[in-house]
Amino acid sequence: MCLPSLSYCFLFIFLIWIHFMYPYLYFFYSFFQPDALLAKGQKQQLSNCSIVSLSDSHTEFFDACEVFLSASSSENEATDDESCVSEVTNSISEEMVDMPGSSDRYHKGMAMPLPLYLPGPGPGITRRNCLPASHNHANDISLWNILRNNIGKDLSKVSMPVQLNEPLNMLQRLCEELEYTALLDAASFSLDPCERLLCIAAFAVSAYSSTYYRAGSKPFNPVLGETYECVRPDKGFRFLSEQVSHHPPISACHAESENFIFWQDMKWKNKFWGKSLEIIPVGTVNVQLLRFGDHYEWNKVTSCIHNILSGQRWIEHYGEVLIRNTRDSRYHCKLTFCKARYWGSGVNEVQGAIHSHNGKVIHRLFGKWHEGLYRGVPPVGKCLWKSNLMPRDQEKNYGFTQFALELNELTPELKRLLPSTDTRLRPDQRYLEEGNVQAAESQKRRIEQLQRDRRRVMDDNNIFHQARFFRRQMDANGKESWVSNNTYWKLRTEPGFSNMDSAVLW
Repeated sequence: MCLPSLSYCFLFIFLIWIHFMYPYLYFFYSFFQPDALLAKGQKQQLSNCSIVSLSDSHTEFFDACEVFLSASSSENEATDDESCVSEVTNSISEEMVDMPGSSDRYHKGMAMPLPLYLPGPGPGITRRNCLPASHNHANDISLWNILRNNIGKDLSKVSMPVQLNEPLNMLQRLCEELEYTALLDAASFSLDPCERLLCIAAFAVSAYSSTYYRAGSKPFNPVLGETYECVRPDKGFRFLSEQVSHHPPISACHAESENFIFWQDMKWKNKFWGKSLEIIPVGTVNVQLLRFGDHYEWNKVTSCIHNILSGQRWIEHYGEVLIRNTRDSRYHCKLTFCKARYWGSGVNEVQGAIHSHNGKVIHRLFGKWHEGLYRGVPPVGKCLWKSNLMPRDQEKNYGFTQFALELNELTPELKRLLPSTDTRLRPDQRYLEEGNVQAAESQKRRIEQLQRDRRRVMDDNNIFHQARFFRRQMDANGKESWVSNNTYWKLRTEPGFSNMDSAVLW
């Protein structure tokens, strides 16, 4: 009789233990599972074919060579670099709906932000899921020979072979940062200012996710006056960017929806370290939530492409991001993008916290910039944002996300609406996308020469370039920024761009 009673007793104790330990076991499993995926993803990143073949004997460590450049360079393509912006198609965790401070508004019948964007392209619209031609890795390009022959020169004026490019433009790369605008929609429906800041923090991290598979190539540099528009009814926003300055090269962009306004102007400071290339962005990202009047601004972190001359390239981001609301100083957010350690830990990690005005920690944040961001203390956390799965055969499509695959798509209906300066109409970029590398190289050199000729004429006649759709402004501290002049969309509607007098860019 004692043995059965003892068995029942143990069974009862075991069930009690399972009942209380199940949440911890679940979080333990969910915490270690992403790490397995990360290890697989890191292996995928490092296994991407390098687009240069170089001898290991040319990997000496040089003193840092510093240059100043950005998305555009008059004479040609900037160095291998601006591959550090962001992406991966909108995916916001369902757990976001349960965030405190937002549930009251959701459950009182107000529209939730998540359905404002559709998972697909929208009714009646079919978007492509691959490029017209597969990416052929140019293993015969020696970047070392290019750099060796241009020692001491401004690398922004060194013409790079088109094989080093991906068929996207830097103006389009800025648009990639809007892949997760559902986070901004969620912020605009939250009554709690601290919860709104959590959404903004997740959005700031999500901007880097698309770069994980993109260390092998660089975007085309816009020429002065080049523009790009992106209208996404499925995501609820419209976007415009323009190359507003040539020296220094500056790209400005502006996006708007019913819930938010997003704008920034960016240029880059580069340091070539022999084996790696650092890209240090200069500029501020701005988001305004229209329902509350909140104006958030933050900086970007340093990006570094490793094994620039030999081996398999990979990219990391490191530095500190400070997010503050200029209209409300009660809370601010600090995020640290951790630098990888020699023993392999800390790869792609992001750590941070929401602080009160007196420095008290309100929420802790952790995650990985290519995977997701969580609120809480590791390993237990609540998902704020999670990156989408990559498309199949992403290696054949330059590592593009689904959102990136759609950015350069051109339909006959859209072509009739675009100005002649739109990036989609660039012949060199279009030829590369179609796999015609020889034609792309020829057109690239022709476009670069046209820009040099225009610049020479302007210099000879003391003419200064005027941006068409953005204006320069100075704040009280003398800080320069570029903002939209609100003319593009009006002109697009009436009378249209067919009558617009524009320079011949290509």
